[in-house]
Amino acid sequence: MNLQSLSSAAAGDAAQAPAWTQESALDLFESPLNDLLFQAQTVHRRHFDANKIQASALLNVKTGGCSEDCAYCSQSIHHGVELERESLLDITAVTKAAGRAKAEGATRFCMGAAWRSPNASQMDLIAAMIGAVKAEGMETCVTLGMLKDGQAERLKEAGLDYYNHNIDTSEEFYGEIISTRSFADRLDTLAKVRAAGINVCAGGIIGMGEGRGDRVGMLLTLASLPEPPESVPINLLIPIAGTPLENAAPPDIFEIVRTIAAARIMMPASYVRLSAGRESMSDELHALCFLAGANSMFIGDKLLTAANPGGARDRDLLGRLGLSLETDQGE
Repeated sequence: MNLQSLSSAAAGDAAQAPAWTQESALDLFESPLNDLLFQAQTVHRRHFDANKIQASALLNVKTGGCSEDCAYCSQSIHHGVELERESLLDITAVTKAAGRAKAEGATRFCMGAAWRSPNASQMDLIAAMIGAVKAEGMETCVTLGMLKDGQAERLKEAGLDYYNHNIDTSEEFYGEIISTRSFADRLDTLAKVRAAGINVCAGGIIGMGEGRGDRVGMLLTLASLPEPPESVPINLLIPIAGTPLENAAPPDIFEIVRTIAAARIMMPASYVRLSAGRESMSDELHALCFLAGANSMFIGDKLLTAANPGGARDRDLLGRLGLSLETDQGE
């Protein structure tokens, strides 16, 4: 696909996104990198301030002991990862963490719990956490696994803004990574969230041994939902000792950049977030991802159970690039 074709394909993206197919999405993904980046940046500027980055923070409110067997996850009971389990945090601890995140520039506070699906008492505690974080003046997001009937509505009543439920990869490759829940289960939870009137946060992971077609398939699934996710986190696998993917080879960095750019073009109005794996990303790779249309990132020293770049490094990088967080004024 040449530059003229790319421009024509997305010319009306503000009004109606193209009806992508696996073939057209792959064609986009494999276009010359200069053309791909130019188109991604052009689309990005139609919808966002290209020099502003939205910051989110993510806190594990319940650690370890998950019954799912996701091959990438340190919190699964199926893997031999040495991880101290923690029960659900109390509201005071969550509120303090949210306050710190807000002071560092985050506008959204995400809470993750390692379980297959929440029960009624857990839902009550999560609802209270949502209320406490909202009182701090922040957007709220939770990731709680699969939702049963009525649970999305309960979260909506509590004031939840976003629900995160990643599809991880393509439907074809999904069975290589997870066996305890199906791809259809993922989509069912996303449908429940959307029907309840909650914003959807859904993305995937790069570097699990998937092929380029799987990365394209993952993006195509998200872009083809009745409404694309408002937030699309792109994670880079963190190989963790004791998990089945501990020896996974890192992907070519340009595959990461291409995935970001394709996500931006295919879902032009969505926030595209740099999520897990930023600790291993160079400043140069960060810059390429921002150029490709990434306009959100997780901040803080820790992301669930893994390290994340600290605030000093992020502020230094953004300053050198002439970028700023959405909360910064006069920059």
